[in-house]
Amino acid sequence: MKKHKQTSGSKQSANARSGKMLIGERRQHILSLVQRDGRVLVTELSDSLGISPITIRKDLDHLGARGLVMRTHGGALVPQGSTLLDPTLKEKEHHQSKEKQRIAAAAAKLVQNGQCLLLDSGTTVTAVARSLREFSHLTIVTNAVNIASELSDTDFEIILTGGTLRKNSFSLVGPMAEDMLSQIRADILFLAVDGFDPKIGITTPNVLESRVNRAMVSASRRVVAVCDSTKFSHSSMALIVPPTAVHTVITDDQIPDAVADTLRSAGIELIIV
Repeated sequence: MKKHKQTSGSKQSANARSGKMLIGERRQHILSLVQRDGRVLVTELSDSLGISPITIRKDLDHLGARGLVMRTHGGALVPQGSTLLDPTLKEKEHHQSKEKQRIAAAAAKLVQNGQCLLLDSGTTVTAVARSLREFSHLTIVTNAVNIASELSDTDFEIILTGGTLRKNSFSLVGPMAEDMLSQIRADILFLAVDGFDPKIGITTPNVLESRVNRAMVSASRRVVAVCDSTKFSHSSMALIVPPTAVHTVITDDQIPDAVADTLRSAGIELIIV
């Protein structure tokens, strides 16, 4: 009888934990397990989260429809050849490197001395940060630890948002970062892109990252998305903002004509390098 009560209590505790998770947070948790272990099982997720198998299957179906997992009988696997997961900064560093350099140079042309800039995390924005060295006086607000380090030997005023470190991206996320961003007003935000659907908007694999990015958008007078053309064929789980929240897109000359036309039709300034 005592053993039965412990099992019941354990289930209640699991239910309490899962009850505090938003749907998006639960799906992000499931996705992180797929990335870590290569697979998940409905029965194991149901037991660990205290959620019914039916709900878990709906979560996996949702992730599968977005191409983030490959649905199998009884669970899900990492999709073969997927680029929609959450690679580390080091893994992304050499991807489209020449295009990133051209994008960074174009981004620097939008900047003036004395401005306050918000820099998102990511390798393209890191390239932008390096291109800013030609300026003498800037205020840089960033949630990227590596970017703060990159510019630490300049005369810029560097402000880190604070928050919890995501080791994959060297970015700071969470309520502390969001609260800090609600108290500032930046001239320009340079926003990295994991996926950009010209009709849906900018997406990222991580829910916490998307919340900080949205706070950055709200804190900025001008939002500049910096992304190579390959990002327009991708879509990730968490929506940051719709296309209407973006003022300018800087990308390379391999952007599909149809995508370019859609962006321009939405009133977005498109800079192709």
